[in-house]
Amino acid sequence: MIIGQLSDPHIRKKGERAYGVVDTAAHLAAAVDFIAATLPALDALMVTGDLVDFGEPDEYAHFLELIAPLSLPILPIPGNHDRRETFRATLAGWIDLPASGHLSYVRDVGPLRLVMLDSTVPGKPHGHTCPERLAWLDQVLSEAPLKPSILALHHPPFATGIRHMDAQGCHNADGLADLLARHPQVLASVAGHVHRTVVTSFAGRPASIAPSPAHAVSLALAPDAPPTFHLEPPGLHVHIWQPDDALAFGRLVTHAVPIGSFSGPHPFFAADGKLVG
Repeated sequence: MIIGQLSDPHIRKKGERAYGVVDTAAHLAAAVDFIAATLPALDALMVTGDLVDFGEPDEYAHFLELIAPLSLPILPIPGNHDRRETFRATLAGWIDLPASGHLSYVRDVGPLRLVMLDSTVPGKPHGHTCPERLAWLDQVLSEAPLKPSILALHHPPFATGIRHMDAQGCHNADGLADLLARHPQVLASVAGHVHRTVVTSFAGRPASIAPSPAHAVSLALAPDAPPTFHLEPPGLHVHIWQPDDALAFGRLVTHAVPIGSFSGPHPFFAADGKLVG
């Protein structure tokens, strides 16, 4: 199974740029074209939050228009820039969402279970895995203890070293880690929010943050660094799950993929089988 992960497109109304600089719509359109041309084997595409910038209906309509050319299951969860009720009202006819409360849901894609956890706190930049959401997560994981699973949420449950982003991370990460310790079928936790590729471990398993298809949060590691962004190469993550006889729940491999047009492919070997050059 091959699962794509886009995060933090931050779409605005048509004609508007984020922070007066970033044409997020053009970036998402380029990402959609890239996925369609380069990654046709994707079984599903997760969008891990901040679909839009201010949570307005016109922004969600714009997002849906931009993503529409992709003919594969698209699984979004909200981020802190989304508005939960507007997200629900706009996307309810497009994806099966809960009728009330947090917007967490599960989608089985072949032998793989994608657990899409709403980590948002309405009106706040940080996330939270509150007792209600942990109870929901425990229930859905307990329903399929033998099914390899990926946990997706917007706010990473670990620190990155970027002070201003860590201040708005996922609260009660210890509670989430304790829960995951009871569910070994969860192969990895994947998140967004930080607009950078970040790789670590959480609850004894791989954990990662996907970059944005638009702007990147600056890699500013000084404690007093101000919040800034850079226009670095955009990207996405591709998660490949494959069965492995040596591993009870198979193996998950994650690729960080830059979005764009690059020179290649160039052959390593000539027609006579000899190494080129």
